[in-house]
Amino acid sequence: MERGEPVMKSDAVKSGVERAPHRALLRALGCTEEEIGQPFIGIVNSYSEVVPGHTHLRSIADAVKAGVRQAGGTPFEVNTIAVCDGIAMNHFGMRFSLPSRELIADSVEILAQAHGFDALVFIPNCDKVIPGMLMAAARLNLPSIFVSGGPMMAGRLGSESVDLNSVFMAVGKVTRKKMSLSELRELEEAACPGCGSCAGMFTANTMNCLTEALGMALGGNGTIPAVDSRRVRLAKKAGSMIMDLLHRDVRPRSVITRDSIYNALVVDTALGGSTNSILHLMAIAHEAGVRFPLSMMNDISDRTPYLCKLSPAGDYHIEDFDLAGGVPALMAELSRARLLKTRVARVSGRSLSEENAAAKNRNEGVIHPLSAPYSAKGGLAILFGNLAPEGAVVKAAAVAPEMLSHQGPARVFDSEESATKAIMGRSIKAGEVVVVRYEGPRGGPGMPEMLTPTSLLTGMGMDGKVALITDGRFSGATRGAAIGHVSPEAAARGPIAAVRDGDIIRVNIARRTVDVDLSDRELKSRLSKLPPFQPKVATGYLKRYSEQVGSASTGAVFVS
Repeated sequence: MERGEPVMKSDAVKSGVERAPHRALLRALGCTEEEIGQPFIGIVNSYSEVVPGHTHLRSIADAVKAGVRQAGGTPFEVNTIAVCDGIAMNHFGMRFSLPSRELIADSVEILAQAHGFDALVFIPNCDKVIPGMLMAAARLNLPSIFVSGGPMMAGRLGSESVDLNSVFMAVGKVTRKKMSLSELRELEEAACPGCGSCAGMFTANTMNCLTEALGMALGGNGTIPAVDSRRVRLAKKAGSMIMDLLHRDVRPRSVITRDSIYNALVVDTALGGSTNSILHLMAIAHEAGVRFPLSMMNDISDRTPYLCKLSPAGDYHIEDFDLAGGVPALMAELSRARLLKTRVARVSGRSLSEENAAAKNRNEGVIHPLSAPYSAKGGLAILFGNLAPEGAVVKAAAVAPEMLSHQGPARVFDSEESATKAIMGRSIKAGEVVVVRYEGPRGGPGMPEMLTPTSLLTGMGMDGKVALITDGRFSGATRGAAIGHVSPEAAARGPIAAVRDGDIIRVNIARRTVDVDLSDRELKSRLSKLPPFQPKVATGYLKRYSEQVGSASTGAVFVS
């Protein structure tokens, strides 16, 4: 599409005699006549002083605005909320994490529509902010580009690289008396050395990488460290590029398509990314009007090799992936096997084939070549069976080989808190299957992440001996046979609500199955005898969220 004069949505707030009061308010902001005449670019920033991944985003926004001004636009910085999942973990606050995604999408819609922005630059960095902003971009369909704040560097403790997940697992080691409190304190002080999204292929970094794979961000968006000057240069380039996208009228729904979502899922499974990415990509597809059934994930995973084993599955961190060539190098590797759809639009203005040709794998130890994958199948899998008729998600890449097929008696808990108490009390036995239910989108409410129980099991040396199944979510930092997003959830009378202590549960990740050893008749009988579900929260946003949210199998989006 050729460059031309953009159709300015901002004319609705600045053009004509009747808009003199509006222009008076713009002048109150310090806008000159020239600035009022230029396109209005919304800089949607998620800066926050309570989120380590966002504390530096003022400098990123300044760089973006410099790029916008250089290219002839007038930037206006606005803000959304952000939740730090690590700080919110394992207490009531975690119930607000996933629900914040919908608030973020709604708030962007409000700000953009109310102020007549012509185009948008999004500055996210953490778990729910990235998908919330992508959902808003698809919904508004204004020319848009993303530039994240970048990943945190890994911490160093002696010769060892450590990160936030190291601290979570250390709590389990202290419980086993395999680590002292003073050693824990030393690790605590070293694990998170500065700003940025936590240093591993956890949810935030997964989603920032997938934004790049989708084509909504420039190369390096997912991997350039937060403290690297290349991050500032990338932000300036994104600010300049939004003006080109506006003039060429390139809109998110021409970029976020079935093929680009397919590509994102291919990259996701080659990376062994966070299970939460499946939930978010489904929600983004919903906003973009793209139908992408959950079952297609297995088709993709079955033919996509697992090429990058980053923390928490392996010892490498995002900074290592970046130095190896990052997402462009991985996509180039995948393209060699014709695993990607190449006829897709990208905000770079270049074709995917052109981007692949310019990419280079600089470290085959970090990005394995197609000839030597970690495994022939990808790192994520969707399981189906009588326990999860609508599906469940597992990060197969982080499962110990001996747990890829497992059966054992259920230990059932109706909350994360009760399961954590049992794990801390060391009452969970090897071979058991821990079932944590009523923690789904509606039941939680908010589908809280459960990094604490999985990290405790790992730290206690039980991740290769115990499976954990839930209708809630797991952190991207989770390791072990942790199966989440079980749908339908218990609060919706899914089969997981019928499970009792001692029932035999069978998990076969290779076959993509998860079943409880009960007949359909017995399941139906048990479910019919359950009392009506009683919501855990009776007031406020979580009450409204619980009443409106749909199944995790379709992205946990609001249903009418």
